[in-house]
Amino acid sequence: MTSKKPRKTRKPYTRMTADELSEATKEFDRELPDDAGTAMTPTERAQWSNGRGRGRPRKGLGAVNVLISFERGLLDRTDAFARGRGMGRSALVAEALETLIGAKAPLRRRTAV
Repeated sequence: MTSKKPRKTRKPYTRMTADELSEATKEFDRELPDDAGTAMTPTERAQWSNGRGRGRPRKGLGAVNVLISFERGLLDRTDAFARGRGMGRSALVAEALETLIGAKAPLRRRTAV
């Protein structure tokens, strides 16, 4: 069982006094380096973009958003169950469907009839 590190709560900036706000934002008071804001060189751009794809990594045939309806109580229990296991709702639903349907079958694209 993993223990979560307690998050440090901070007062919203809009509720801070001038002194508290100054203390909370002092990290942004430093001077920027001389080259800040300059365009990347072709070498820097290649290093930055090398191996970087756009968006989430693809799993299987890719993800599709689906709008489905759940009874509120079931959704609340689903979220609590997923949260207790450190996973998201989508991961839990996918795992449950895989279990219900059976062993993973090879993924096939639908073809037009």
